[in-house]
Amino acid sequence: MWATLALSTVLTLAPGQGESLQLRNVRATYGPFGQARKDNKVLPGDVYFVYFDIDGLRVQKDGLVLYSMGIELSRKGKAKPEFKRDPEPKEGVVSLGGSRMPSNAHVVIGTDTPPGQYTLTVSVTDRAAKKTQRLVHPFEVVKPTLGFVRFGWTYDNAQPAPPVGVLGQTLWLHSSVVGFAMDKKTKQPSFEMEVRVLDSKGTSVLKTPIKGEIKGVAKGFEHLVPFDAIPLVLNRPGKFKVVIRVTDRVAKTKAEQTLDLTVQDIK
Repeated sequence: MWATLALSTVLTLAPGQGESLQLRNVRATYGPFGQARKDNKVLPGDVYFVYFDIDGLRVQKDGLVLYSMGIELSRKGKAKPEFKRDPEPKEGVVSLGGSRMPSNAHVVIGTDTPPGQYTLTVSVTDRAAKKTQRLVHPFEVVKPTLGFVRFGWTYDNAQPAPPVGVLGQTLWLHSSVVGFAMDKKTKQPSFEMEVRVLDSKGTSVLKTPIKGEIKGVAKGFEHLVPFDAIPLVLNRPGKFKVVIRVTDRVAKTKAEQTLDLTVQDIK
């Protein structure tokens, strides 16, 4: 059911040495470095990310910070946790100064995960200051329905990218679809996908959307189908909306997802 749970940390600038350990700016996001989710409802088959800032770490003279992180996932109504990982020692360097480190915890939700209320709990301990803070984040796994999961951006080298780029870059759009119906005779799905890019006024930048279709899947992909990554060349600056839509021909249903995209001109 639960494929994996993970914790990771990246570094950023902060305005000075903190006085006490705090976990701030907590938000669920669409993938690594992605935009914030509008709600805490998640489809089976998705990867659920929770980002937060660890603020107030005790920093050594060379920028080294020593801390530990642990994680627990529980389901409402069950006494035992679904998953638990004891705190693991970690270290990092605040290369740009300050005492803050953006971090995240994420859980890969299996397509067979039962619907219900879940809670992700993250514990962070400053090993130098011997102070601990806990983050308690509830979310809901909803019933399977047609929709997109695991969508977001990467660079050319497949590394995760934020929804922000600079003029001349290429970002790759990734997405997968779940909750589709299977034809009773062929035992195969049939759906089509289209991608439209809208400018700041809500107007499509191209007359014809990018399109693709799936008429069959290999064994092992009966519940989740990844689409091929789509390259978007960032040829002009501005703020855009990328709208992806899937139409299930078997069930005659549709689903849509919108991603933000900002392109900057570096001068």
